Amino acid sequence: MTMTNAIHRPDWIPASGHQLRVTGVYFDAVRIEGVRGEQVAGRLIDTTDGDAGPIVCEATGYRWMYFLLAPGEVRRHDWPLGVQQFGGKSTLSLTYIGIPALDGNTWPLRWYSEPTPEVPYVDTESLLTAAGRSG
Repeated sequence: MTMTNAIHRPDWIPASGHQLRVTGVYFDAVRIEGVRGEQVAGRLIDTTDGDAGPIVCEATGYRWMYFLLAPGEVRRHDWPLGVQQFGGKSTLSLTYIGIPALDGNTWPLRWYSEPTPEVPYVDTESLLTAAGRSG
């Protein structure tokens, strides 16, 4: 982690450990399971020269990858099969996503790609392209 990212900490990122945040407020999220999620994240990082925006991954269980989008983005698009969507005002239930701190012990969550001042959210079109090619 660079010092620039340590200084840039949006208020929805906890100072330590990890906390649950409701989707549709600070961000929308899509999640993709395991190896496929890692492949999509890898493509996204490659196509953005390493500045893909906020991607959180789980170290246990299904090893979900969570791609955090600007609020309201999820419902504006059709997503490929296997991409789960969270957020938007039209949903009947609340969904919480675990968000790790930028440093320290955040197990079982970690940042695969951190938000930056230039890229506070994952670019939706880039994510759709990366997810659509993931087979």
